[in-house]
Amino acid sequence: MRKESIFFTITISFVISMLLVIVSFSIIVHTGQMKKETHLQKKYFPIVRMFVKEQRHSGLTDELKKNLEVMNMEVISDKKFTTALVYNPQTKVLIERRSNRYFTRVLNLNDVNYVYVQNKHDIFLLKDNNTISDNKKYVALLVFGVIILTLIISFLTTIRKLYPLKILKDKVTTLGDENFDFECCDTTKKDEVSQLALEFKNTALKLNDLKESRNVFIRNIMHELKTPITKGKFLIELNNTEENVEKLKRVFHNLETLINEFASIEELITSSKKNLDKNNYYFEDILDEAVDKLMIEKEMIDNETQNIKLFVHFKLFSVAIKNLIDNAIKYGDGKKPVIRTVGDDIIVENHGNKLNNELETYFEPFSKDENKQSGSFGLGLYIVHHVLKANGYVLQYEYEEGINKFKCVKVEQDV
Repeated sequence: MRKESIFFTITISFVISMLLVIVSFSIIVHTGQMKKETHLQKKYFPIVRMFVKEQRHSGLTDELKKNLEVMNMEVISDKKFTTALVYNPQTKVLIERRSNRYFTRVLNLNDVNYVYVQNKHDIFLLKDNNTISDNKKYVALLVFGVIILTLIISFLTTIRKLYPLKILKDKVTTLGDENFDFECCDTTKKDEVSQLALEFKNTALKLNDLKESRNVFIRNIMHELKTPITKGKFLIELNNTEENVEKLKRVFHNLETLINEFASIEELITSSKKNLDKNNYYFEDILDEAVDKLMIEKEMIDNETQNIKLFVHFKLFSVAIKNLIDNAIKYGDGKKPVIRTVGDDIIVENHGNKLNNELETYFEPFSKDENKQSGSFGLGLYIVHHVLKANGYVLQYEYEEGINKFKCVKVEQDV
């Protein structure tokens, strides 16, 4: 464990705290023991001196016994009891003192104090009938135990809470190697570390999606550009006839169209729903931009829209509308496509054949079927789908009485 590590700092703090608690407890116990011994000396030793003095001069008289009773002390004459008490392993020696004339020891058994006195000739045992139980040490032990347990639980809880940071650190260091596996932490909790793990996980997922999108993007660029380039190289080798020149022009037109589509995809990939530069725009302006991109006359479509205001990314949304109109013209039966608005929803209609596959299959890049023209790159609905998604819309499809209806439906946003 490195000294700069937060876990090292927490561990050292825990060890220091434990040592301080132990030292403090030891001091408290030692101080309490000294106070207890002082108290016992003040309580019993004057009685012992008085007892020894009176017993030496007058013997164990009734008057001496009465004086002891006044002080709640009782003389135990049973020698067997005295012997059993002294040699009982459960008997505690609280304090003892030795002088030239006698030896004194304060004993405790079953929370009762006894004073054991021994001189050169006799052994006496005095019982304290007013023994006050000392529960302070048990209270101190309980407090000490609670503090130690609290420190241990706090330490373990802190380490457990912070341990995902170590895993996150190891995972973050692997991001450069394109390791986006962040399934390492419980991201369902609400503490800061779990929320940090969740943010890292979301970031890793976004990076992984971006990586996969770029891989698909680059692979398909190589694949799609190869065909027109090969055709162009072949046409250059042929005779310079008017027909070949027209074919070569179509090749370059296809290349330009493909590059424009790729530019739209690239902008879409590098943008996200959160950082997309959206603003309020009138749909009429978006439609004009789409028509200009198609390089067609506005009269080629039936415009039945209301000039509603949309909160979208202007350039990308106009590309989506452009692609829908372009598809409606290309795959229609010659009639004008119709574009209309219903609330915030936009509908593009054309007369033609029904889609052969489910709409979702066309959301993949370079998807094609027999209904599509040979000049199509299969990127139109792929771009439309992702542009609408980024702007809070979804694409829906209906086919009724020979009419294809592509609907850009506004999605209710979570507050």
